[in-house]
Amino acid sequence: MYRGNVPHQQQSASVLQQGGKFQTSNTRKIPPESSYSVLTGTSVPLRDTSERHSSAASSDAHFSAYSPLNALDKAPSFTSLLEQSAINQGNLETTYTGSIPNLDLLGELLVEVASGGNIHQIAVEDIVGNRSWTLPFENHKNISRICLSPDGRIIITVDDDGRCLVANLKTKTVLHHFNFKKPVFDLTYSPCGRFIAVTHGKHIKVWHAPDHSKEFAPFSVHRTYTGLYDDTVCIDWSSDSRFLAVGSRDMTACIFSLFPVKNFTPVTLSGHRNTVRGCYFEENSLNVYTASSDGALFCWTCSIQLEDAQLADQTDSKQERENSIQWKKQSKHYYNQDGSAELTTTAFHKSSHLLIAGFSTGVFTLHEVPDFILIHTLSISQQTIKTVAVNPSGEWLAFGCSNMGQLLVWEWQSETYILKQQGHYYDMNTLCYSQDGHYIATGGDDGKVKLWNMMSGFCFVTFNEHRCAVTGVVFTPNSKVVLSCSLDGTVRAFDLNRYRNFRTFTSPRAVQFSCLSVDSSGEVVCAGSLDTFEVFVWCMKTGRLIEVLTGHEGPISELVFSSSQPLLVSGSWDKTVRLWNMFGSKLSWETLNLASDVLTVSVRPDGGQVAVATLDGQITFFDVRTGIQVGSVEGRRDLAAGRRTSDKITAKTMATAKCFTSLCYTADGKCILAGGRSKLVCIYHVDQQMLLKQFEISSNLSLDGMKEFLHSGNMTEAGPKDLIDDNDDDNDQSLSLPGVLKGDMSSRRTRPEVRVNSLQFSPTGQSWSAASTEGLVVYSLESDIVFDPFQLDCDVTPEKIRQASRNKEHTKALVLSLRMNEQELVFEVMEAVQHGDIPLVIQSLKEPYIERLLHFIGLQLETSRHLQFYLLWCHQLLTVHGQKLKILASRLSVVLRSLQKSVTRQQQDLDKVCLSNTYALTYLLAFADIPSPQ
Repeated sequence: MYRGNVPHQQQSASVLQQGGKFQTSNTRKIPPESSYSVLTGTSVPLRDTSERHSSAASSDAHFSAYSPLNALDKAPSFTSLLEQSAINQGNLETTYTGSIPNLDLLGELLVEVASGGNIHQIAVEDIVGNRSWTLPFENHKNISRICLSPDGRIIITVDDDGRCLVANLKTKTVLHHFNFKKPVFDLTYSPCGRFIAVTHGKHIKVWHAPDHSKEFAPFSVHRTYTGLYDDTVCIDWSSDSRFLAVGSRDMTACIFSLFPVKNFTPVTLSGHRNTVRGCYFEENSLNVYTASSDGALFCWTCSIQLEDAQLADQTDSKQERENSIQWKKQSKHYYNQDGSAELTTTAFHKSSHLLIAGFSTGVFTLHEVPDFILIHTLSISQQTIKTVAVNPSGEWLAFGCSNMGQLLVWEWQSETYILKQQGHYYDMNTLCYSQDGHYIATGGDDGKVKLWNMMSGFCFVTFNEHRCAVTGVVFTPNSKVVLSCSLDGTVRAFDLNRYRNFRTFTSPRAVQFSCLSVDSSGEVVCAGSLDTFEVFVWCMKTGRLIEVLTGHEGPISELVFSSSQPLLVSGSWDKTVRLWNMFGSKLSWETLNLASDVLTVSVRPDGGQVAVATLDGQITFFDVRTGIQVGSVEGRRDLAAGRRTSDKITAKTMATAKCFTSLCYTADGKCILAGGRSKLVCIYHVDQQMLLKQFEISSNLSLDGMKEFLHSGNMTEAGPKDLIDDNDDDNDQSLSLPGVLKGDMSSRRTRPEVRVNSLQFSPTGQSWSAASTEGLVVYSLESDIVFDPFQLDCDVTPEKIRQASRNKEHTKALVLSLRMNEQELVFEVMEAVQHGDIPLVIQSLKEPYIERLLHFIGLQLETSRHLQFYLLWCHQLLTVHGQKLKILASRLSVVLRSLQKSVTRQQQDLDKVCLSNTYALTYLLAFADIPSPQ
């Protein structure tokens, strides 16, 4: 399949030399003649990688941020679009989803538990379509297991407390809530899709699975199975859905029948010396394989064939005992791993008899059973492999490593990576959008700088040159270079064409850099220090230090260049903000005094206003030209403080210490986004100085500080119950030395606190991102779902619009559809226009409809297969109304940026395809010159 032109032997050798250390770079070099998408870190053919938006909120939302269609006229809603891909716990599932729109191939989805540090949402990775999205629902706590129905339509997610959600994977809608009342270690659908087997402590419960009809109680117990002496951890069904194999921590496996079967009584398979991690039936057989944590694999044969098992009738029970079905141990096999290696997870592909085993050393093996023939061994990580899944055809293997947040899809036949992703090991500190909105750069406490593709949601390159936490990242205006500063005392510039660190900026003496900024020309780089309270200025071309700005008396918290004026704005803990005129004949500055320490600063896109967040919870606005305060917002009460488990005071008292640590203006500068040490992100209207909307970054109750009131019953003599480690699994213990600043600080158990470290609006105005405890969270506008009419009256109806289109009154139909603002209706009218009639329709359009039409064309250029058709619309609009658009350029900047983003992406994709076809045609022409043999 997707194997490229690199010899398999060379690929496997390089992988073994790496030893699983693939966090340095998430890209694999591929020959130019292959049509692979290199920028997403995947080895899949180029496909439509347009953004997948999740469902939007209702139209009665009171959020009034900027909308490209009508600024402040209606309240668009942002919804979570994607999150940082990472695996912390839970399991993986794969399923076929049928044909992808605009393609003739079958798409394969990898459904994973996703998001940064704590997992309570589901991410879907379309490996062939080269995109990912997050489902718009979430569990209240970390997800421990997920399960897909055999047809891939229904997904079940279960959290740590045993509460589950039943959702439709296609429509992204929650169908039912249910509580199993105990932690669930495994659950799986029967092959027929009618039953679900769930581990329930020492028991196994089989439930009737919800079907497509409406039911008052979708879950009803079919039968409960007992006889095990410890927690059950794994389940498997026979091919005909009549038998169950169950593995337990009591070192045994049991076989049960769904319905009474003639001559059958429950059977216990013993002999293992550790927890049974996997038990599997052969395809169309009752033979069983069991694997335990100590690396032992037992093969059991049944005395009858599967088709010979018959339902029991009213017969003599004594006769049944004499001719009962029996299992015998046919063979034993052992995984010869290192002495400290422990088998942690398994998966079995029944049709090809392939058994995959993952170990605590980061090694996985692939064997063919029952002969236990070794096919493949590979080290993919230095940490424990927690989960493994195999696709229905048996070609792709998916692995998840929780400790490092690694996700890997491996094609074992060609020995190539299909997908290779890893999130930040610790929290994200900062993020930045590229100027075209295509990419996001993030920096974390792990010292790494990662670049994410907004279309696919994948990280495509990782820079690990820093030796300490990254505190700031920024793109140059041409988006060809990304710069980062770190506490290691360096500022590094990375080339995005060759993916290398081509410039390193340092100071005369060792300092810790806390913030970073670059001017509008990309020639001047500035960084602020934590310990010397100075601002260092370098030249990008030469790398030389050209100036040191002094005057602050506290650590520099933020640096921002003005986009329209030669000004550098710096904020410090000394309660001042300074405006530096660096490009004049003489260095000058102006000081703005505040009442509390300055935590962050943001400059309006037009450069006319500065917003300052201070330690007392206020956001203060200053006019840049006059230096006069023009407004302020008291935001302390809007952060809705929660009480942490270790807090000695109430949440109401804690709220007085809350403040904003990150600010960002919207694309038009009319609203500002603010976040801090809270689960909420607030949007304020700048002129009216009022709160418009609050976004809850997370509702995960596994995080600390989520609840305002704590239950007094959870307090014990030894401390809060949530901080007492009651986990029996010693393998999950990872102790740190006392006094460390990261990790658990020698405590046996801690809960991460929810917070927002950095915020930024996309230059296109269609999305904004937050670097939080939950990872990189992106919220996007859903204008295609919210009904937002424009100049609507009684004459504007879908029937009249379609009638005008059928009567060839294309201009009238287009104007009416734009007034109704129904996205599908606008596209229907546009595609009914003939190519030759496009110029006439464009010429008849008035100014109010040009902006709306440009917005709809930009949306279609991202996803539609009719590329030339919509490019003709775009060309005619720019040709006929070019002068008007030039006059309105400042107001239409967001729409034009979005249009440029769509056209640029299509151009890049077509460029790679055409280049590949050029080489193929050259190859064929060379063969054409060879004379055929007589």
